[in-house]
Amino acid sequence: MMAETNEATPADVSQTVAKAQRVFQYWLDKSTIHIELRWISFFCLLMLFFLRIYMIQGYFIVAYGLGIFLLNNFIAFLSPLDDPMLSDDGPTLPETNRDASAEYRPFARRLPEFKFWYSCFKGTFISLGMTFFIIFDIPVFWPILVFYFFMLFFMTMKRQILHMWKHKYVPISWGKQKYKGGAEGAYGGGVRGRSD
Repeated sequence: MMAETNEATPADVSQTVAKAQRVFQYWLDKSTIHIELRWISFFCLLMLFFLRIYMIQGYFIVAYGLGIFLLNNFIAFLSPLDDPMLSDDGPTLPETNRDASAEYRPFARRLPEFKFWYSCFKGTFISLGMTFFIIFDIPVFWPILVFYFFMLFFMTMKRQILHMWKHKYVPISWGKQKYKGGAEGAYGGGVRGRSD
């Protein structure tokens, strides 16, 4: 008689991977409403990464790469979805200035908040994992990397702020502005004290 083997077939492996992806996606979807907890978890992971870099005094090139990656994501988070500078249509007609009576349009980001958080978290997690492999510990003079990073940060943020000023947008939206009108009734409409 043949002895049974406990080898996994490719179908079993793909089913297990698909189930793991569904569970991961389920918990990722559940986390969308917990904005503060997500960002706290990211900053804790980032502090863990920096603590590891500080303790082993190495992997500075990984930290520099992570810094550039996070800066790139931050710029995409601050940029509008339909950027006039990126349009390939050529010059466009100027738009009229919107006044208080115009339709409310919230700021649409090129990189939404959840994708920004997820990308930053994933990048930091991968960078933390890279610090466990000696191949990524390339010897560099870290003060030069710090200088390059801050120079790049200030130049990029200056360009982004000038872009915001030129195109008159603010990347932070607190919702539709509410106006205080005249006399209101008990339920927010009509005129108070009206007698027919």
